[in-house]
Amino acid sequence: IETAKKITQNMFLHQAHVGNATGENEWYTPESYIQAATELMGTIDVDPASSEIANQIVKATTYFTIETNGLTQKWLGNIWMNPPYAQPLITNFCNLLVDKYVTGEVKQACVLVNNATETIFYQNMLTHCQAVCFIQGRVKFLDKSGKALGTPLQGQTILYFGTNFHEFGLIFSKFGVIFYGK
Repeated sequence: IETAKKITQNMFLHQAHVGNATGENEWYTPESYIQAATELMGTIDVDPASSEIANQIVKATTYFTIETNGLTQKWLGNIWMNPPYAQPLITNFCNLLVDKYVTGEVKQACVLVNNATETIFYQNMLTHCQAVCFIQGRVKFLDKSGKALGTPLQGQTILYFGTNFHEFGLIFSKFGVIFYGK
């Protein structure tokens, strides 16, 4: 019995890092990333997965909340997206962004997501984006009160969709290494 208890404790202590996730979806992007996206794109026309609190920093012309459901709306112009990280929402938002970019509804986009390179939705984004910033360290997301407490369990990336990929590299390289798409 004692051996089984030790094995169970050891398994808990050494479980996959992402197995410790809180399940909380209300984490907001620090202003430095929003400033860089605005510098790059000129404006943020739409934030499709947002809230009133988040838009105080993002300052998107149009933003959609849980109630207004960005998955059912038009996303015209320049997009900033920090989607909810829970499934199936992250897959739905990321795949829809790619669809809207391919059809021309989205002119440019910056997407902040976990570096989940093994997932189908991330591979779909990589296939269509022009550049990726692999952020050094972990993003300190803001909680509902604006405090930088939300350090995620895996690293993050910002994927860029659009023609200004060289400028993306210049602006976002302060956050991490840049890789360019095909």
